[in-house]
Amino acid sequence: MDAVAIVADEVRELIRRRGLDPARDPGGVRRLVEDVVADYDDRSVSGALPPLADTAGAVKRVLDDVAGFGPLQPYLDDPDVEEVWINEPGKVFVARGGVSELTTAILTEEEVRDLVERMLKTSGRRVDLSSPFVDAMLPVGSRLHVVVPDITRRHVAVNIRKFTVRATRLEDLVTLRTLTPHAARFLTGAVAAGLNILVSGGTQAGKTTLLNCVQ
Repeated sequence: MDAVAIVADEVRELIRRRGLDPARDPGGVRRLVEDVVADYDDRSVSGALPPLADTAGAVKRVLDDVAGFGPLQPYLDDPDVEEVWINEPGKVFVARGGVSELTTAILTEEEVRDLVERMLKTSGRRVDLSSPFVDAMLPVGSRLHVVVPDITRRHVAVNIRKFTVRATRLEDLVTLRTLTPHAARFLTGAVAAGLNILVSGGTQAGKTTLLNCVQ
């Protein structure tokens, strides 16, 4: 077991003993992780424990593990990542700029199921044989879709679509060349006049972004 895994186990035990809820008290959990990492770093000087190569990195990894979504958390934190999906435990993909890529993350079947359970915890939803697919919202606003066997052939399939904010005004869409200046002026006038506006499009076409910009 490596140093970070040892620290993570110690933190989990302290969270259990103290009755901390990472979702409700993230600051308290962060302080606990920082204290445990510092204490472990001091104890490892004797050589009885494997040393931590990077204490700041260890704090981040332990927080991701005990309060976040483990190996997926770095991709959820990355503002350039638009989507994350798991086809099988050994194949975790992300999309950046509409281009998909296979990551180096490798999970076990048990880890995938544990992550799904943690993701669904705040939504109150569940997924099992009686309800083999579920749509939910993560606390940060990302959309979660999970499907389990026998709907899938063998493995639990997970898809997370992040809401990446690149525009908050119609002027931003014009700058990004999503809208022409004429279309932006038309939409501004339509909103001011109280006209009905129908927004339609495929997945990730920008419907929510456009609606936020015209409000």
